[in-house]
Amino acid sequence: MEEIRYVSTRGGEGSVTASQAVLHGLAADGGLYVPEKFPHMDISLQELAGMSYQETAYEIMKLFLTDYTEEELKTCIRQAYDDKFDTPLIAPLHEADGAFFLELYHGSTIAFKDMALSILPHLMTVAARKNGQKEEIVILTATSGDTGKAALAGFSDVPGTKIVVFYPKYGVSPIQELQMVTQKGKNTCVIGITGNFDDAQTAVKKMFRDQELGEKLKQQGFVFSSANSINIGRLVPQIVYYVYAYSRLLAEGKIQEGEKINFAVPTGNFGNILAACYAKMIGLPVGRLICASNENKVLFDFFRTGEYDRRREFILTSSPSMDILISSNLERLIYKIAGNDAEKCAALMKDLSESGHYRISEEMAEGLDDFYGNYLSEPETAATIGDIFAKDGYLIDTHTAVAAGVRRKYVDETGDQTKTVIASTASPYKFTRSVMQAIRQKVEGREDLELADELQSLCRVKLPAAIESLKTARILHDRVVDAKDMPKAVCDFLGIA
Repeated sequence: MEEIRYVSTRGGEGSVTASQAVLHGLAADGGLYVPEKFPHMDISLQELAGMSYQETAYEIMKLFLTDYTEEELKTCIRQAYDDKFDTPLIAPLHEADGAFFLELYHGSTIAFKDMALSILPHLMTVAARKNGQKEEIVILTATSGDTGKAALAGFSDVPGTKIVVFYPKYGVSPIQELQMVTQKGKNTCVIGITGNFDDAQTAVKKMFRDQELGEKLKQQGFVFSSANSINIGRLVPQIVYYVYAYSRLLAEGKIQEGEKINFAVPTGNFGNILAACYAKMIGLPVGRLICASNENKVLFDFFRTGEYDRRREFILTSSPSMDILISSNLERLIYKIAGNDAEKCAALMKDLSESGHYRISEEMAEGLDDFYGNYLSEPETAATIGDIFAKDGYLIDTHTAVAAGVRRKYVDETGDQTKTVIASTASPYKFTRSVMQAIRQKVEGREDLELADELQSLCRVKLPAAIESLKTARILHDRVVDAKDMPKAVCDFLGIA
């Protein structure tokens, strides 16, 4: 198989192997790693239709992670996609509201981040061994709610690693926060910040680029890496479930081989929908990519106007994992539509950093034809949850509702009747208060965990172990800092003066 190497979207360094890209997380020039060229699926869709999730994962991931041996990759997959998922299908499809909901929340933290973060620690430790890295890996992560817990669960007590997660103290749901601050593991550290997710993400990126801090860490035997979707080792496993969704529809006779399908994805940092775009680039028959935003509609405005502008009010919504104004993974798409011109991409990212906005050329805008962007207001999100539950008896969370509602807008606007898969990114149990309000249930004066019990009786879906365990979990992490003090907090955790 031809080797796939990776380059930075900003062009500041030469190509690296897949395992080096996984290990580094972020390129030294602040750019994101992308394949020098894209592979193409070397197996038929009909063959994929007969495969398990694990088998599909190998067929797709081997195309991108070419310096991993077959044994290494299959071992990583076997360790990741095991009985920590509460369904043997790993990512089942549920038909409702005229679409197919791809349930990506059956892992140990009941959110889609489990799909990639179950395997990333294994990919990373293999990469460290392959590249002779002696330093202990320090995973540095900012989270808008779900990445943090999934990363903590994945890396907890993994030898040769430590993990530090920053989250907006007042910008996640109570259950999301509880999941993080009760995380066990001697190598884990969870810190709230007084700002929002963008503040945390910007500070994390700055730490990656801080050569003085990096040198200080190296002298003490540490090196930074990332578990956010800026790491290509996060993004590649996400491509798998889009291919798997297509193969399930084909296996069940819902589509014909080669028939195009659409994907609707609730979008914040742009990694999840970018994975669907990459699935199309390797040969999956995909029509439109429906990019669904909440009231922080920076991506909706970008797709409509060609201008990305983060200079706006940051809105706290009922879909907090999408409360983002700086969509980091969009940089990979910008690089693509710029014709893989790293200099042009770097200039636009500099504009974003220095002035808070940039505008793409008309020629670049033509490269966005695969995408449709729209958004849902808070009342529309609640109404979508209530309507689907009343009509189909199917309960979805707030993020999934944004995608479902935007899909409806897309169909109304275009008349496109192409079969659509909606990425269902979190269990409704993760956002019990918002979900209960949406289906007209009383929530005043009651704790979220109490509401989870009532939700169980209403929707007749067993309470996930991830929620049940929170009832008796002890809070182990309670530090809160300003964004400017994040580097000191990391050094404190690592015992570095």
